[in-house]
Amino acid sequence: MAKILLEMKSITKTFPGVKALDNVNLKVEEGEIHALVGENGAGKSTLMNVLSGIYPYGTYEGDIIYNGEVCKFGKIKDSEEKGIVIIHQELALIPYMTIGENMFLGNERGKKAAIDWSETYGQADKYLRQVGLKESSRTLIKDIGVGKQQLVEIAKALAKHAKLLILDEPTASLNESDSQALLDLMLEFKKQGMTSIIISHKLNEISYVADKITVIRDGSTIETLDKAVDDISEDRIIKGMVGRDLTDRFPKRTEKQIGDINLEVKDWTVYHPLYTERKVVDNVSMNVRKGEVVGISGLMGAGRTELAMSIFGRSYGTNISGTLKLAGEEVELKNVREAIKRKLAYVTEDRKGNGLILSNPIKINTTLANLDSISARGVIDKDKEYQIAVEYKEKLNTKCPTVEQNVGNLSGGNQQKVLLAKWMFADPDVLILDEPTRGIDVGAKYEIYCIINSLVAEGKSVIMISSELPEVLGMCDRIYVMNEGKMVGELEAEEATQERIMAQILKSSKGE
Repeated sequence: MAKILLEMKSITKTFPGVKALDNVNLKVEEGEIHALVGENGAGKSTLMNVLSGIYPYGTYEGDIIYNGEVCKFGKIKDSEEKGIVIIHQELALIPYMTIGENMFLGNERGKKAAIDWSETYGQADKYLRQVGLKESSRTLIKDIGVGKQQLVEIAKALAKHAKLLILDEPTASLNESDSQALLDLMLEFKKQGMTSIIISHKLNEISYVADKITVIRDGSTIETLDKAVDDISEDRIIKGMVGRDLTDRFPKRTEKQIGDINLEVKDWTVYHPLYTERKVVDNVSMNVRKGEVVGISGLMGAGRTELAMSIFGRSYGTNISGTLKLAGEEVELKNVREAIKRKLAYVTEDRKGNGLILSNPIKINTTLANLDSISARGVIDKDKEYQIAVEYKEKLNTKCPTVEQNVGNLSGGNQQKVLLAKWMFADPDVLILDEPTRGIDVGAKYEIYCIINSLVAEGKSVIMISSELPEVLGMCDRIYVMNEGKMVGELEAEEATQERIMAQILKSSKGE
């Protein structure tokens, strides 16, 4: 029988007004990959923050038994000394430092006050090779992509002699090939005896790598499924997560009333804001009609976000050329304020960095894009602000004790709802959604899909950018395929398949 490496017994954690964890139990065997799944706000990340010492001993009830020893971690350094290393969804890397400097930050190589740079870079290179990175450890973090940055974080964990590796949404920002490489690396580590805990909303990935799956719902442990004996299909995992069978992941639109063209771009070209000779959007033409959901599919780096942001008041790019029409009228939107005024909205993929002010309450974030509606002579009507925020909280079923709560304290799915509320309150005719369900669970996804359907039922137009092909296929009336800055295909929903979309991308990459 395999040795139990970690046992968390009766863990209870309370925040003001919220019981985040209620008597949670978890057992992880040595050398296994153990998945933690649950809806946003279920308590998965909180449980791992307890384990890693981010929430120190004394701030929770229950016991952590690691390697047969009861542990009372006061800080993250204490858990790392035992070989427990957590990699968060938001990567903790400093862009203008080298890979080697990042890897040993706070864990420097050398004696007394002097850092041994030869040892630092030598060891960093060794760990980079272990995770399959060929880059020199003297390369700046800003000069490598997100997929490689994720591998740097894992190399950094190996440098801390990790025995138990915790990965929180490790593939949320990665494309399919980078995600697959990371999952295969986890399986390779397993062969070498490493134990891993993975938190992910991508259930196909969970089914691929996990030996056991523990389901957490509303802060309580529901069940643990064992790949060796249990059904661990996506439908079975979802049933545990939401407490019921979710027969259709994409809500159907009963009556489609697709009208006139609401937004049209023709021959749209955009150059990089810093490397001004580099074309990132190349002669693109597309449109979206009233009452229609149009998808833009493509690999990461295809230029989809750059296209969306350049349309939205030229908030990205330089030397932008081409024609933009809104409701048949040619317009030139010089900035974001003009875009909002012309009833165009853009929901960013980076909700924490660019979409929301995390240190501010829900009520302030909700009304931010349309302050004129709640102001008189430049003074905000606080009662109206509160009333609007409560209205959208109820409309979108945002789970929070009060709209006075800071957005940073909400789960990812509820943050996404606040971001949607912000732009819905701006009352746009055309709404561009960039990765609207990234990093959120199936239940919250379904609710967001229902919101999208209700918007188009009102005659609004939605452009959805998504890296998840099932989402694009399940929600869109038409799909544009983008690759290397160009539109390389257009498919009606009835004819679109994952294979056809990928075939168009691959065909254009070969220059055919």
